[in-house]
Amino acid sequence: MTAEEDVIVVGAGVAGLAAAHALRLAGRSVRVLEAADAVGGRMRTLRTGGFLVDTGAEQVPERGYPATWGLLGQLGVDRAAVPRIGRHLAVWRGGRARPGLAHPRGLLTGAGLGPRARLDLLRMLRVRPDFDHPERAELGTVAEFAGAFHPDVLDYLCQPVVSGFFGWRPERSAAAPLLALLAAAGPANTWRTYRDGMDTLARVLAASLHVTTGARVDGVVSEPGSVRVLCGNRQIRARRVVLAVPAPLARVLHVNAPAGDAEFLAAATFTPVVKAHFMLPTRPASRSYAIVIPAAEDQVVSTLILDHVKHPGRAPAGRGLVTVMANPATAPGLLDAADDEVSGVLSGAGRRFLPALSTATGALVTRFRDALPEATPHALALRAAFAARPVTAVEYAGDWTGLVPCSEAAVRSGQHAAARLLSATPVRREHV
Repeated sequence: MTAEEDVIVVGAGVAGLAAAHALRLAGRSVRVLEAADAVGGRMRTLRTGGFLVDTGAEQVPERGYPATWGLLGQLGVDRAAVPRIGRHLAVWRGGRARPGLAHPRGLLTGAGLGPRARLDLLRMLRVRPDFDHPERAELGTVAEFAGAFHPDVLDYLCQPVVSGFFGWRPERSAAAPLLALLAAAGPANTWRTYRDGMDTLARVLAASLHVTTGARVDGVVSEPGSVRVLCGNRQIRARRVVLAVPAPLARVLHVNAPAGDAEFLAAATFTPVVKAHFMLPTRPASRSYAIVIPAAEDQVVSTLILDHVKHPGRAPAGRGLVTVMANPATAPGLLDAADDEVSGVLSGAGRRFLPALSTATGALVTRFRDALPEATPHALALRAAFAARPVTAVEYAGDWTGLVPCSEAAVRSGQHAAARLLSATPVRREHV
């Protein structure tokens, strides 16, 4: 069976939906195919028993995210729907959580850093790579860059931040994307979260688009004048395709990708993330909504997020919700483990930092084999050539195209992919 489409977007995460939205506004006929049973991708929220479980992204900064806030305004999403979290991040050291991470107050209180390390932190924060072109800053890996400063800068700041939020190993991932994101995002106490779940943007975008969930794409083949999209025993022919999926999957799907594309796709590796979300009968109080755990303190857990502190609506009244994220050294071994094993491992280790985990009445495990772009120096070195590639019938979208792991980069990439297609092809108006 062969059908004809104008543009097909593969993937209904925010990158793919942002691309489809921009194309639709420009008059293109767009169809979005999503393999999962719901939209959101790595910004999906699960709803169960009154709990709102954010499976991937946790917050959205109020500054440094112009594409995101511009899109929300365009869609009519008021800022009241994205309230400030208003709480600190903390780092665990010396048997307790020390608030002030990623906040100016941390320079005074320490936030786990000694006086010399705080001075080095000021020096480090003066380095501000370009968010859209991190490849222009040759800083080496996170470990190499931080190695020029006091050891605490790596052990109690850079490593826990990159491992706790990106699943990175600091000896493998580049420093430039990290510093670009930190400079853009601003202090943690100004960060916000979507009141009704981190999938809010995806759901609002999808409401005005032609999205088919449960539609697995098995391959994309570029041919003269069109693209064949393989879906089981069906073939859909499209004029243009946007692959808005993680690079490792895009590499498999685009079976005849140009050599330049294939080289960057192979280099754009991803890190896995494994989380366990624990439902509690009470709400543990905390001055901080998230505690990052340095590898120097623990090799099993990297982050604890008190979701009910992040926003009280994440759990029913009087109950708590806590997310425990596996350390990058532990996550690969848990990807294929049974849910009970994962929750047992993460709960057992996490109780040291939050004893209330022992009271959990239920747990939900989420996994992303390809969670976040690893942003290695090798991938960074190839990015400029990839960004300068000619427009073809198959474009790409996702935070990995810019190697900055965040939802803002995903939105920008979707809009950029749409702009590239529109620059090269005539408009084919939607039938109304």
